[in-house]
Amino acid sequence: MGNTFHGGGRTLSMSNGSTDVFVDVLVLAVSDLAESVWEYRFATLLTLQDQSAVGRGVVGFDLEEIDWGRSPGERAAAKGFVLRVLDLALRRHRWDELDYEAPYAEGCLRQYREMVEAFDPADAEPRDDTFPGPDEAAMASCVRHRVLCAPAYWDTCVFCNGAEPPH
Repeated sequence: MGNTFHGGGRTLSMSNGSTDVFVDVLVLAVSDLAESVWEYRFATLLTLQDQSAVGRGVVGFDLEEIDWGRSPGERAAAKGFVLRVLDLALRRHRWDELDYEAPYAEGCLRQYREMVEAFDPADAEPRDDTFPGPDEAAMASCVRHRVLCAPAYWDTCVFCNGAEPPH
């Protein structure tokens, strides 16, 4: 069973192992870039894709279900942030801290970046059960791994949870 991320009429489907790597490298990037409440909310959404915490083959989200903001300026800033996270991950930011090689992550990141680039946040129909609210924003950090933790899992991060990397 795999996981699916949707956006802008496109789909990125990944195996469980590829999803683990995808989430790991995105969490490394988002943890170092998040500053605003919206950015921490997006970080929470990423941390909630940790299959070790929520189950294998059941993660993924749709860009159309995210609350990108009310004004064109808010939506542009939010989309710009997601693109910056992806660009930082594509530069292999902190990948030297992974205890495995991630040879296929770049392809998934590039494909997802194309999805985000093509997506128009004005078309979004936000869902409360998809995008964490302001009170659910990931503001706690794992001291050992220096990454944000989802509020439901304050005591662990995606790396502490020990997801097995793909072989």
